[in-house]
Amino acid sequence: MPNGQSGHNAIVNFVWGIADDCLRDVYVRGKYRDVILSMTVIRRLDAMPEETKAAVLDMKRKMDAANIANQWPTLANI
Repeated sequence: MPNGQSGHNAIVNFVWGIADDCLRDVYVRGKYRDVILSMTVIRRLDAMPEETKAAVLDMKRKMDAANIANQWPTLANI
C-alpha cells in the first residue's frame, strides 16, 4: 500500500474511481459522499478488531450458548 500524501491521494482516487464505476446512475454524483462515508466507517469498524476478531467471535458464540445477556464487558476486554 502506498505511503504518505501521494499514497493517500492514490487511495482517494481509487475509492472515487470505484464510486464512479459502481454508483453512477444509482446515486447523484453529489451524493456519493454520503454513501462512501458510511461505507468507510463500516469498514473501519470491521477492521479495528482484526487481530482479535476470531477470539471475540468465539467468545460471543460461547456467551450466546450460555444465554449471557450482558456480553459487552467481556467482549470489550478481549
